[in-house]
Amino acid sequence: MKAQKKYSGVVVPMMTPFTAQSTIDEAAVQRLVDHMIAGKAHPFILGTTGEAASITRTEKKKLVQATVKAAAGRSLVYAGISSNSQQDSIEEGKAWHDLGADVLVATMPSYYPVEPAQMRRYFEELASQLPCPLIIYNIPATTHLSIPIEIVDQLSAHPNIVGFKDSEKGVERITAATALWKERQDFSYLLGWALMSQSALEQGADGMVPSTGNLAPAVYRAIYDAVLAGDTATAAKAQQKADAISEMYQKNRILSQSLAAFKVMLAAYGLCGPDMLPPLYRMPEGEEQQLKTAVRTVFGDLNQINSVGNE
Repeated sequence: MKAQKKYSGVVVPMMTPFTAQSTIDEAAVQRLVDHMIAGKAHPFILGTTGEAASITRTEKKKLVQATVKAAAGRSLVYAGISSNSQQDSIEEGKAWHDLGADVLVATMPSYYPVEPAQMRRYFEELASQLPCPLIIYNIPATTHLSIPIEIVDQLSAHPNIVGFKDSEKGVERITAATALWKERQDFSYLLGWALMSQSALEQGADGMVPSTGNLAPAVYRAIYDAVLAGDTATAAKAQQKADAISEMYQKNRILSQSLAAFKVMLAAYGLCGPDMLPPLYRMPEGEEQQLKTAVRTVFGDLNQINSVGNE
């Protein structure tokens, strides 16, 4: 069985729960974190799924505090520091570390087109000024930049850069990444393309970062555990269920719409409310009710949606 690295397993990009007044719903943070930890997953706050780009610095701080308090040492806390200002990212990284975050996660700034050499310099400078480990996050869907695998491999030599989260779709990237890093105990490869979780793990990925893990962390943990145990059938069954849950909120919706729909699904199970921050908005009330009914009709209660038994 493959030795598990420190940064591995199921890392859930946590949806940020808001009140109707656009402040952090700290009680819902506790529920979400408890649910993830019960499913043997780690929370990753202030990512794309968490609407980080829309949250004020004040509310970000509250979210980090609430998440660290909720986790209470039971899991690692991954915290995003992606800003178009490198200095802002550094300041947030220092602040989140002081508040108890274990590892930081950063994308490239998303405004200017840049060359690979500039990407490398940016992350080297960022990592050198942070007080705790950094994971590089590639997500062309929002940054409009693709970080080449070879640049990440060069950056992996930096003592403060400990991993790579790749949300870019491309089987060739999975093949290249696993070939480079599966034997590296000091560098982790986490896949952000949830549909390929089983395949990537079988090739040697260290973990996955699935949005749907907010609702069904135990299903993704079942994929991870089954692959490590060589149980291909169980892994495939869990992957199929995870994909079905994802399809319910993603099909025929762009990213911003799918996030609003997914929050409604979480609300159906009492994990958080459906409120979003502009420019993302709630679904029409009638559609919210239909989706709440649909998810519970199809997948059952919270225990059932997290089960990979013979339902």
